[in-house]
Amino acid sequence: MTYLNMIGPWQIIILMVIIFLVGIIPTIIALIDILKNKFEGNNKIVWVLVVLFLNIIGAILYFTIGRNQRIKT
Repeated sequence: MTYLNMIGPWQIIILMVIIFLVGIIPTIIALIDILKNKFEGNNKIVWVLVVLFLNIIGAILYFTIGRNQRIKT
């Protein structure tokens, strides 16, 4: 007996929802952080586009690189 026979449609749906939320939550948090803070020049627009087009990778890039580019108030 294999484990794939034990997985039902509800487990697959729950797994897909969890994967979706893990991917979308960092993107939303990054966008909120970008919009709440000030940046020099066009950096805010650039970071919004990076996060929107690259989703989870864009959010990771923002949290590692972009947060250092904010204007400290």
